[in-house]
This record gives sequence, C-alpha cells and structure tokens, in this order.
Amino acid sequence: MDITESLKGIIKDSPTAPFLFIGSGFSRRYLGLEDWKGLLSKFGAKLPTGFIRYVSESNGDLALAAEKMAEPYSDYWWSLPTSEEIANRPEWHTHISSPLRHDICEYLNAVILDEKKHQEELNILTSKKTIIDGIITTNWDLLLENIFIDDKYKVYIGQSDLLFSNPQKIAEIYKIHGCCSDPKSLVLTKSDYEDFHKKNPYLAAKLLSIFLEHPILFIGYSLHDENIKSILCSISAMMTNDEHKQKLAKNLIFINRSHGDEDSISNTHFSFEEGKSIPITQIKTND
Repeated sequence: MDITESLKGIIKDSPTAPFLFIGSGFSRRYLGLEDWKGLLSKFGAKLPTGFIRYVSESNGDLALAAEKMAEPYSDYWWSLPTSEEIANRPEWHTHISSPLRHDICEYLNAVILDEKKHQEELNILTSKKTIIDGIITTNWDLLLENIFIDDKYKVYIGQSDLLFSNPQKIAEIYKIHGCCSDPKSLVLTKSDYEDFHKKNPYLAAKLLSIFLEHPILFIGYSLHDENIKSILCSISAMMTNDEHKQKLAKNLIFINRSHGDEDSISNTHFSFEEGKSIPITQIKTND
C-alpha cells in the first residue's frame, strides 16, 4: 500500500490537523548536527581525558556522563581569558554546569541552515498547503523557529513554561527539554533528567488532550528512545478508557528511516517496562 495515501487517510479521519513531535534525527538531517553523544564528545574533547572517561565511568548513561563532565569542564572554562567577562553578564546562571551549558548554546546558536541540503523537503513542510497545528520537540537548536518564522509560532521553553501557561494548541512550539536561547533551561545532566521525570505526570496531563485530539507524527526518534518511552508511558498510565486507548493508538505515527529498504507502513507496538506496550503506526521511508 502506498504510504502517502495511507497517511492521508489517517489524517483525513481526524477532525484536527497533526502535531509534529520532533527529535534529534531531524536536526542531524537538516543541520548536520551531532547526536547527543556526539555533542558531548565535541566538548569533552577539550578536556585532558576526553569524553570517554566520563561516559565509561557512567556505564554509558549520557546524562550522568554530562553531570560528571560538568565540574572538570568548569575548571577548564574558568582558565580561559574571556570567562570572567562572560560570567558577569546579567543572564549568567550561577551553577557548576553553567560553562558547559553556555558553550553548548553558543555552538547551537551559531549553526546555520544549509539551504542547499534537503531544502525541497523543508519547503514542502513549511508550505502554506501543509497544515500543522503545533510542534513538540526535545531538541535544543533553533531550526524549527527559523523554518516556521513566517507563521509566527509561539515558543514555550522548558516544562515549567508549558505547565504554568495556557497553550492554545495551535501555531505553537513546545521545547520540553529547553532551548539554546536559555542555557539554564537545558535538560542536560542526570539531575536535570531526574527533575524532568518528577514532573512527567504533570507534563503528560498537559499533553494528553493533544495526543487524543490530533494525529502525532514522530520524526527523528528511534522506537527505543528513552525520552519518548517515559512520556508515552506516563500518558498511557493515565488512561483507563478503552475507547481513548484505541484513539491514542491510531494517533501515534512514527516515521523512521528505511535505510535503503522499500517504503512501508505497518501496525506495531511501542514497548515500555514490565512488558507494557501500546499499538502505533510505523512508517519507514528515506523520503
């Protein structure tokens, strides 16, 4: 079955336009950015032992590795001639991880979209013929704000900004892991993730109506992504109504790379801990 026609059918059956849920694969494709491990490795390379020491001591837990790297990176950063000048700016966030946050954000703020690379795809995505009600993302970069700039999307940065506001669920971008425009907002270290997970049920409650009312197209995420598992698990746990569960399942559409195989669309399951899972639609394509 043609995946385009199948996807059209799913969207046509919904009374509302889709939301996009955008992950790091999107920024890798259109900005050439590193994945999370690559990004941490880039800044860890400035330290004597590189990033390998911290990721090894953390048994591969990247959030814990970022936390372990924050202090030695701070020692390195404060030895630079410009450090004191930067730290005296009014927006400086006083924390051991601030130097690492600052440099990551400076790097991401400087990344420029290569308009020759996959520009036709982005033109289709941002065309006036393409109707999208909103975007949720765990990405820190500014790609989404820049490509949807003409549509004047309102941006919510971090969990708190979304939790303590009244989003209208149209022409909005929810940057739930923070943004490079605000270094202290980044969900970067183990402590940041622990704080994020404590608030997950509240975030899930905020997102639940979106997930029930809109098709959600996940782009740039693996089916094994822990961040998505955590959010979907919290949303699934809130629902006891079978009708709502069926509606949710129909609305969850994961678009993944086919890696050279034929395009396909199929029904599968997204698995959580303890053998729990929810049905989803998976599309595989390189287009």
